[in-house]
Formats: sequence, C-alpha cells, structure tokens
Amino acid sequence: MMRAPATSLPLTLDRAGFSATGVDILHNVTLTIAPGEPTIILGPNGAGKSVLLRLCHGLLRPTQGSIRAGNVSVSTERTALVFQRPVMLRRSALANVAYGISGKAARDRALQLLQRVGLSHLAQRPARKLSGGEQQRVALARAWGREPEILFLDEPTASLDPAATRAVEDIVREISVQGVKIVMATHDLGQARRLANDVVFLHKGKLLEHTPAAGFFAAPKTPQAAAFLRGELLT
Repeated sequence: MMRAPATSLPLTLDRAGFSATGVDILHNVTLTIAPGEPTIILGPNGAGKSVLLRLCHGLLRPTQGSIRAGNVSVSTERTALVFQRPVMLRRSALANVAYGISGKAARDRALQLLQRVGLSHLAQRPARKLSGGEQQRVALARAWGREPEILFLDEPTASLDPAATRAVEDIVREISVQGVKIVMATHDLGQARRLANDVVFLHKGKLLEHTPAAGFFAAPKTPQAAAFLRGELLT
C-alpha cells in the first residue's frame, strides 16, 4: 500500500492558545489554513499575530489546544519564517543564501536565487552592509532555498520604504506562484489588499474573522474589524 506524500497542509488549529507568565496571548483559536494563494494576518499591535506565526511554524508550542500540519507534525523542517528584521550572518550575501542549502550545488542554487530576487550583483557584498530592503530580499532568497512548503512572513516590510516594499511584494508573489503557501502578518492594509487571498483578523488574542479578502475589505463582519479598517484605535 502506497503512503500519501508527506504534507504540512492544511494547517489546522483546534482551540489553540498560548499563555506566558499567566497572560493569555492567544486564546481558543480554531482555524484552517489551506493550500493556495497568500493568507494575510491582520490586527492591531498586541493582537497576537507574531505568536500565531511562531506557533504555526513550530517555534512555540501551544499551551492550550492543538495544531496539526497536514499528515505530519508541526515542524520547522518543512516551513520557513522570515522576520521583520532578518538576522544576517557575518558572511557574504551569497553565503547567507547558501546557508542551509544541502548538496554540492548549493552555491549555484544560491546564485540562482539571488538573481531571482535581483541581487546577483551584490553576491559577494557582506550581507550586514546591505540596505534594509536588500537584507530582506536576501532573507527571502535564503528561506526560498530551503524549499519550504509554507513560508511565514512576520511584517517583512514594516521598516522599508515604498520602493523596497514593492520589491519584496514582487518576490512574495513569485514564491507564491511557485506553489509555496504564504502566511504573512502585516499592519499595511494596502499591502493586504494587494496580496491577500483570505484574511485572518485577530484582536486581543482572539480570532474574530477568517474570510476571503474581498469580503473582508468590503463588508467586515465584526465592529472591531470595521474599526480597524477605518484606522481607529482598538481597545
């Protein structure tokens, strides 16, 4: 009898939560993240977006409920996570991308990835001397090189200017087209409109909405989401 190929999708959270020092950061989240186009996580500061990404990636374990990843355990081996401020090794841009790519062809693969993110001309530049936008593109290339099934992005353009933001968005779209599931937290509503297939909306650690993006932006179902879209401060 043939076994089904291992897959991390769909991601299924069943009443998942996370508490630290007696404080509920996420509470009773039931959610399914399916294969396909990008899922965008929205919510005000402190809503729990980053913690949700880390739980799904396997960096944190839920303190309540459970998270299942398709027919395999939640694991960082089949996923990748890019942070708002990526950590660059004290190496060249090329060596940063090659890090984690196995096999004799790691350097060639890293060069190809740098070319795809528009940085092949900076391959030998020390990564830590690159601009913030360039470092983020290196981080995306490095994550892409791991061939993840799911790529988690934690506000990857929060500190970037508009041109660098658009460059990152173009790379995210290309990675998505290649079949990698993108799950991305952002505070940028314009970016969410440009990228989202579906929206997860969090408020005070609770999941209030999970709906197709068009419906979320046209007619949010909760007063908290409506206020968020109007730019009002949520309490």
